[in-house]
Amino acid sequence: MDYLSLFRMPTPMKITGRSSSITNAFINSIIPVVPPSAEEVQQALEMLGMTPETFQCAYCGGVASEWDHLRPLVKGKKPTGYISEIHNLVPSCGKCNQSKGNKEWKTWMLSTAKLSPTARGVKDIAERVKRLDAYENSKAPTKMDFAAIVGEEIWAQHLDNLERVQVLMRESQELAAKINVEVASAYMARQPAQTC
Repeated sequence: MDYLSLFRMPTPMKITGRSSSITNAFINSIIPVVPPSAEEVQQALEMLGMTPETFQCAYCGGVASEWDHLRPLVKGKKPTGYISEIHNLVPSCGKCNQSKGNKEWKTWMLSTAKLSPTARGVKDIAERVKRLDAYENSKAPTKMDFAAIVGEEIWAQHLDNLERVQVLMRESQELAAKINVEVASAYMARQPAQTC
């Protein structure tokens, strides 16, 4: 048995590797969350061809564990204006939600992106796309102009705060890389010399 085939090192973490999470947090923190009524959930599921007994991921048919934003809240590191409401949410499994991210749902579903329904060989994709198209076109979701609502000055301040955090993350990553090199050198210096 090759023991090293069983081992996998943890992926080294980078502070800047979390920049999209920070961007999403800055945008998601201002997005209204509108809880649906039981009737609205029922209507959404019926439109998607589901009942409580057949509740599943709208994208692949797997076990639904969450509700995903059909239209992304963030695009190009900026808010799209959509909010969290039933008209912009569909049942999803974790795999699909993570794989889709901020991509347009139909383009992603039909792509070979890692863990997309197409990449996983989901058989009834055409039918799922048809139902999602009908759902998307049934009622326009709310779209808001956040800058117009709060005023350009406050909006600019919010975006400036995001940029300052991103700059600090980049500076912190540079410092962390220098510390990492020194710690790794100190570790190597402690190791006994290899004999041939």
